[in-house]
Amino acid sequence: MLVMGIESSCDETACAIVSDQKEVLSSVVWSQYDEHRRFGGVVPEIAARAHLEKCDMLIREALDKSGKTFSDLSAIAVAGGPGLIGGVLVGVMTAKSIALCHNLPFVAVNHLEGHALTVRLSHPVSFPYLLLLTSGGHCQILIVKGVGQYEKLGATIDDSAGEAFDKVAKMLNIGYPGGPNLEKRAGQGDALKFAFPVPMKGRPGCDFSFSGLKTSVRTCIEKHAPLSEQDKSDICASFQSAVIKQMQDRLTHAIRVFKERYPEAQDLVVAGGVAANKSVRSMIQTLAEKNNLIFSAPPIGLCTDNGVMIAWAGLERFRLGLTSSLDFRARPRWPLDTL
Repeated sequence: MLVMGIESSCDETACAIVSDQKEVLSSVVWSQYDEHRRFGGVVPEIAARAHLEKCDMLIREALDKSGKTFSDLSAIAVAGGPGLIGGVLVGVMTAKSIALCHNLPFVAVNHLEGHALTVRLSHPVSFPYLLLLTSGGHCQILIVKGVGQYEKLGATIDDSAGEAFDKVAKMLNIGYPGGPNLEKRAGQGDALKFAFPVPMKGRPGCDFSFSGLKTSVRTCIEKHAPLSEQDKSDICASFQSAVIKQMQDRLTHAIRVFKERYPEAQDLVVAGGVAANKSVRSMIQTLAEKNNLIFSAPPIGLCTDNGVMIAWAGLERFRLGLTSSLDFRARPRWPLDTL
């Protein structure tokens, strides 16, 4: 069984072909960093036009690299949302055209489910498992009960962690993409130099909040201006430390709930773009070990948006008979717990 996956929900155009034997036959990603760099963030119309320009080329490249043709595919999967609607529409219409022309089953994949299930491609993770899904647009803790079965324990009440990383990087003028640059600078800084607050720490529940932390960083920047390069690195380290402390606190609450409901379950997973942050991964691994859970995360290259995660989630859905009709509508919003 072979499934092609197309991803175009934000600022990466991607296509991949994956087999039910957990083999990635091809994976190509075209990043739009250069298109958005001068704006310091993603411009939706520019993103949509770039997807339209590159999508067909990447599909052909994925087929060529895999040595397969459309006739070898079992299904075509695509990120149907959530995301920037212009880009999502490009991917959805392209996938529908392929499905119609080549008589292939069409599978609309929730972009977040792509992140949530990718770990099962690279690790022997079984349902149910506890998931921290954290990216540029989302930050939530879920119990993954099965394909299409998600229970949300908590989510951000304002900004996502990835958004906070990007906005702090922009405040410090350390370049785009903000998250990876901030992580790099944090490794050169003193996390104890600035005492930033840890929002939500100690409160009941599993919700997150990053807006107040972001405001605290802005106040610190204004107070200590002009900043030296070392000041910037110290702020990055102190900010990242505050984010990680909040994640640790929220996950500790979630683990307690998870273990009460599923005492035999054993997996704690992190996924999404922020899961590529090595300090975040290290904290969660330590927390998992402390609570007798097995820590798993997709390979760093599969944490950010890619076609593999869409192909794999599409394959998981397809083998359960969960296909979509060709009148499926692209969705800018599509909460996981409504699947």
